[in-house]
Amino acid sequence: MTTTEPAARDRAAPPPVTLAGSVPVWARIAALSFGGPAGQIAVMHRVLVEEKRWISENRFLHALNFCTLLPGPEAQQLATYVGWLMHGTRGGLLAGGLFVLPGLLAIMALSWIYVLYGEAGPVAGLFFGLKAAVLAIVLEAVQRIGRRALRGPAMTGLAAAAFAALFFLDVPFPVVVVAAGIVGFLGGRAGHPAFRPGGGHAAAAGNGSYLFGDDAGPRERASWRSMLLTLAVWAAVWLAPVAALLLVLGPDDVFSRIAVFFSKMAMVTFGGAYAALAYVAQAAVEQYGWMKPGEMLDGLGMAETTPGPLIMVTQFVGFLAAYRAPGALSPLAAGTLGGLLTTWVTFAPCFLWIFVGAPFVERLRGNAALAGALSAITAAVVGVILNLAVWFSLHTLFREVRPLAFGPLRLDVPVPASLDPWALVLALAAIVAVFRFRAGMIPVLGACAAAGVGLRLAGAI
Repeated sequence: MTTTEPAARDRAAPPPVTLAGSVPVWARIAALSFGGPAGQIAVMHRVLVEEKRWISENRFLHALNFCTLLPGPEAQQLATYVGWLMHGTRGGLLAGGLFVLPGLLAIMALSWIYVLYGEAGPVAGLFFGLKAAVLAIVLEAVQRIGRRALRGPAMTGLAAAAFAALFFLDVPFPVVVVAAGIVGFLGGRAGHPAFRPGGGHAAAAGNGSYLFGDDAGPRERASWRSMLLTLAVWAAVWLAPVAALLLVLGPDDVFSRIAVFFSKMAMVTFGGAYAALAYVAQAAVEQYGWMKPGEMLDGLGMAETTPGPLIMVTQFVGFLAAYRAPGALSPLAAGTLGGLLTTWVTFAPCFLWIFVGAPFVERLRGNAALAGALSAITAAVVGVILNLAVWFSLHTLFREVRPLAFGPLRLDVPVPASLDPWALVLALAAIVAVFRFRAGMIPVLGACAAAGVGLRLAGAI
């Protein structure tokens, strides 16, 4: 009897959950959302599928695949999707909004500290150490995603082509990702084995034990009328502030540029946070001059050590951009508004994609063409993140990097004499800790930050 009763309990569906009753669970997920998208998705899977049994394994994976295809942070969009699946639009707003809130508050506080005390010894040393740790974490992301995505020569070739196009030819990031998606879509539609999903997932056992099992439908059904209404409402929520800024301040004002740039980013940054950061870093540093390469690494260190999506680093970028061109405002007030504006235009589209697309995507489970596009984009993203890792490495380890152009080739070349030995030592130590000893992200970040503070106080850096 003692062995069969637990199994019977496992097969029993959990009691219905109200919208108010879901708040503590979504707040808990938001508070635990450290470790980048992989860690955040793992937390959601553990809580939503294994612990609460709100959604089945297959439904969770189907939602994740859709969110991975979208531009923007897939973990936040996954939370929005599941919230929508359970409680409609209000549930999606609750889950997706709570997922962003802790990171928004934390990054804003750290941005203030950065501009007020960033040149002080301990704070400067802390961010020096964080840069080395972030380099190791980005390299580990290349390995982790590559192990999952590069299942054969075709996918490896897509990753290599994406890296070469970005690093050697300076091809725009959106072109690389869209091209990969088209290749995968056509390959999947043609039934080419290289673009088939990597192994099917059997139906989850005990399908009836979930609130939303494989056969359960969402609360909101797909219809063209509701889709167009949702599109109109959320497009206005997203773009009305952008239009107002352009009309009132003009296109050359820093707030207008922030609104337009990050709105464009929201439409083209496929492949998760690390892929988006490659695009943001290139534009913020090289095109707009809002920040220095090392400051982009500082912002990523903030995002890595706080809960919420890694793409929250864009709030730091917007903060610095407005802080350094405040106009009639005080620098801190301008920076705060710039950061909040960046977060708005970064995440408002995420709700639009989910609320418009999810009702239709619920009908598309197992679609071969979409699966092929997903596989190809994920493979290309490996090359995108590798490009980001190389870019970070050059600007972390060397104090001076020079652009080199030779025919169609365009790349950054480090000046060997500008090598920073302490940055190299800390980066190698972080890499050994991550790859050899499998140290967790938080311990590595903490140890490198402490080492940076110690080196600064000792006068070594």
